[in-house]
Amino acid sequence: MRLVVVGADGRMGRMLVRAVAEAEGCMLSAAIERSGSPAIGQDAGTLAGLSPLHVAVTDDPLAAFAAADGVLDFTTPAATIHFAELAAQARIVHVIGTTGLSDADREMLKAASYHARIVQSGNMSLGINLMAELVRRVARSLGDEFDIEICEMHHRMKVDAPSGTALMLGEAAAEGRAVDLKAVRVSTRDGHTGPRKPGDIGFATLRGGSVVGDHSVIFAGAGESLTISHHAADRGLFATGAVKAALWAHPKPPGLYTMTDVLGL
Repeated sequence: MRLVVVGADGRMGRMLVRAVAEAEGCMLSAAIERSGSPAIGQDAGTLAGLSPLHVAVTDDPLAAFAAADGVLDFTTPAATIHFAELAAQARIVHVIGTTGLSDADREMLKAASYHARIVQSGNMSLGINLMAELVRRVARSLGDEFDIEICEMHHRMKVDAPSGTALMLGEAAAEGRAVDLKAVRVSTRDGHTGPRKPGDIGFATLRGGSVVGDHSVIFAGAGESLTISHHAADRGLFATGAVKAALWAHPKPPGLYTMTDVLGL
């Protein structure tokens, strides 16, 4: 499978290049960076700390997508929507790990999925997706007498909050309770807030240092609580999951998929 990595000189981009180079059944066919990037013209393998892969970084995604079977994308919402349009034109796989997507962005991805095989997830790790399924089941089993709070911490450079993974876990909890997350989501608390409203799903966001990603979902009842947690120690697990998603989606028909589909959950 010929795969393109966009944002190839970024932290995740380099990990994606390494993951493609190390995986069986695929190869790096192109590496894309924004126009004017100092990485343009450099070997993608060398940038990723590998031996040369003889794939020079370019700023021409259209040509790259036309000659590929899929693209791995952990960039920005605006860039991802542009790449989704190109992936739809090329009718290839588009694996999206970009976070911070708006409802309007998701609608555009849905439109692109009529022609592309899109796998989109707030987190590509096996553990997190299993965690989301557990959260869904626990929320379905426990009533409103158990308050749900989601706590996440990431490195100081992360620009969106709550994290895409935290929102994914919140969606899982809301689905378990058959409610709309937008109607019960509480993202900030400050000052005299009054008592907690039954049924709310709260979010707490922490930022600092070089933390890759820590997530906990707390079900707090009267006299007891249950916490489901996940700790990510290496971003490489997200890249490995993205490659797995691309290989899974390659033979599938056009559509909008998630890691839940990839993992058979």
